[in-house]
Amino acid sequence: MKTWTSHKLSLPTKTPAFATMLSSSDFASASWELVVRVDHPNEEEQKDITLRVSGDLHVGGVMLKLVEQINISQDWSDFALWWEQKRCWLLKTHWTLDKYGVQADAKLLFTPQHKMLRLRLPNVKTVRLRVSFSAVVFKAVSDICRALNIRRSEELSLLKPSSDYFKKKKKKDKNNKEPIIEDILNLECSPTISGSPVSPGLYSKTMTPTYDPVNGTPASSTMTWFSDSPLTEQNCSILAFSQPPQSPEALADMYQPRSLVDKAKLNAGWLDSSRSLMEQGIQEDEQLLLRFKYYTFFDLNPKYDAVRINQLYEQARWAILLEEIDCTEEEMLIFAALQYHISKLSLSAEIQDFTNESEVDEVEAALSNLEVTLEGGKVDSALEDITDIPKLADNLKLFRPKKLVLKAFKQYWFVFKDTSIAYFKNKELEQGEPVEKLNLRGCEVVPDVNVAGRKFGIKLLIPVADGMNEVYLRCDHENQYAQWMAACILASKGKTMADSSYQPEVLNILSFLRMKNRNLASPVASNLENMDVNPECFVSPRCAKKHKSKQLAARILEAHQNVAQMPLVEAKLRFIQAWQSLPEFGLTYYLVRFKGSKKDDILGVSYNRLIKIDAATGIPITTWRFTNMKQWNVNWEIRQVAIEFDQNVSIAFTCLSADCKIVHEYIGGYIFLSTRSKDQNETLDEDLFHKLTGGQE
Repeated sequence: MKTWTSHKLSLPTKTPAFATMLSSSDFASASWELVVRVDHPNEEEQKDITLRVSGDLHVGGVMLKLVEQINISQDWSDFALWWEQKRCWLLKTHWTLDKYGVQADAKLLFTPQHKMLRLRLPNVKTVRLRVSFSAVVFKAVSDICRALNIRRSEELSLLKPSSDYFKKKKKKDKNNKEPIIEDILNLECSPTISGSPVSPGLYSKTMTPTYDPVNGTPASSTMTWFSDSPLTEQNCSILAFSQPPQSPEALADMYQPRSLVDKAKLNAGWLDSSRSLMEQGIQEDEQLLLRFKYYTFFDLNPKYDAVRINQLYEQARWAILLEEIDCTEEEMLIFAALQYHISKLSLSAEIQDFTNESEVDEVEAALSNLEVTLEGGKVDSALEDITDIPKLADNLKLFRPKKLVLKAFKQYWFVFKDTSIAYFKNKELEQGEPVEKLNLRGCEVVPDVNVAGRKFGIKLLIPVADGMNEVYLRCDHENQYAQWMAACILASKGKTMADSSYQPEVLNILSFLRMKNRNLASPVASNLENMDVNPECFVSPRCAKKHKSKQLAARILEAHQNVAQMPLVEAKLRFIQAWQSLPEFGLTYYLVRFKGSKKDDILGVSYNRLIKIDAATGIPITTWRFTNMKQWNVNWEIRQVAIEFDQNVSIAFTCLSADCKIVHEYIGGYIFLSTRSKDQNETLDEDLFHKLTGGQE
């Protein structure tokens, strides 16, 4: 920041006596008038107050003069000076006006730092609460999450919705068919001021559980947890339980991205985590979206995370319903069945009853295993003791797509070792040279499965110098598919089957396949009348148009047979897990122009890689892993992001659908989140986050 010269009289060095003999006219020439507008909370109009100040007066002195001149007895501790032209807060009260560069033409506003903000949560519920407009967004989100009892605030951020987001709803209002009255949960009474003694961001191993791990209800004996939070037990339930399903009409009226370019537009509104709300032009009482921004959900624990798990489930649910992420019809029905099940349990009074301890222990054991898979952590496993890396060897079918060639699979003998697959003409030739060896490190692994049709395929997109090699593998049955698919997923991340996460991955894939398995003998028809909710509420509008209502209800109830015994929290975690297994999960899209290219492409940013995607076809062109990244830079003048990888690979691109700072922050944010560990003291290194994401503009 530029430092301005003080407006002091220059005195002759030979006559120091003059230094103590300044006349009042001399002093007047060293001072000047500063007009400050006061944003008084009790009065509708702002008032201008004129102060006489000098350049060496510190900001705290200016505020003191203001309060004396306003002469109203109240708590002014939350007020600070905002410089309108420079769009910055003058928060360093010991700095002088000269040091800040404030002169007589400065437009200053004396205003509260905490103001009301409306936040639409992932469950489409709007909360209204007091938020810091002077703290950087990273800190403001931390305070918001503390107020809402959501741990791991670093995974969330604030999104300013595009003009398209509310467009369809307004159209409906014009027709006056069904006027929408927004139900707002008002938490105005308690401002989210940092430093609260209770912090749901952290917990110790000995901390009392806050929620019942089976059904997510607040444990009544621990409601003191919320004593310093604006959440009452009732409000906590509103945030920890899923909302009733929307009508098909309301669903159809919501904004749905149709193309990758549309999806890219949705991501243009993420706020800069290193600047305050006020600096980014956010107005008091404006509506923003609070969303999970980074798709790495660390340490999900049903005992403490009922609100977090529910909001995560809701974000996944809406991503499926509004087709922000693609899935097959078979998968859509599984998601519908889980939604129907969760909706039934959430409305049922029975979930308020506490289960006996033995049942809780069994469910907790199941949930702890599920928790590991959701966060990619470790579990006790015999595999941890294995020093030799295991291998898979079996007959599989292979197909390589070529133009004008029909899809013909050919059988080979496959051997999976380390992170590579080698295949041979038959088992007897295994000791010789393979037909080909495929290195899967950094590849894309896409399921190609239809359980009803007994099709268990794996699509591999393997990075090569000029793009991606496409290879299809076909397995004979569920168990074979689960083992090979899990091995491929781990290999793509640079891990082998000796890793402790391999066995849980196999079990998760099998679990998901069993949910898809249609039980044709089950007596579903008699239960059709029992489905008291419109089945179209649980699928995307496009899927609903393909089926008659009764046919859709029958298929949802059929899929429901496989999940009907699940407790509420486990069902939500299963939904999140199924969402995570989708090929497009965790990809955030941006429209970019790569250096040297004549056309626009889509850049997909994930927790562990960047993907260049053809904007017209949606086909991945090439992938770059963060593990191979050496460094990345931003040229702020031409708004270009440049990244260097191993083996002399470098890329550069400019962002067309958003500011390059947003993409820069995404990359740095994911690298920051990868440094988290359960062994840490659980306190976040905020300085490291800003160092990795802030940039130097």
